[in-house]
Amino acid sequence: MATKLIRRQKIRFGIRKKVSGTAQKPRLSVFRSNSDIYVQLIDDDNAVTLASASSRDKDIAAQKITKIEKSKLVGEAIARKAKELGVNTCVFDRGGNLYHGRVKSVAEGARGGGLEF
Repeated sequence: MATKLIRRQKIRFGIRKKVSGTAQKPRLSVFRSNSDIYVQLIDDDNAVTLASASSRDKDIAAQKITKIEKSKLVGEAIARKAKELGVNTCVFDRGGNLYHGRVKSVAEGARGGGLEF
């Protein structure tokens, strides 16, 4: 019997077979822990992280708001960093999580910040 983590890992591998990022169109990878959320813009061709943001960044962590609202701020922060790098489009990698709640909030924040995917 597969545990939740093993099941999510299998889903992640299935997603990664289909989703890959380049320098012009990096992969926006989302990792969700119980307390925080982390996002990275990854160029898979060169195996390099272009930018990252998380709910543990000082300006976001200092705010007393819900985790969903923090996730939206993380999405906006990664969109800002992407604009500084000259990246307008990306591929969204939900990391095996459902597109729901905090993961959806990150995506909406990134779209609101100007990223297209």
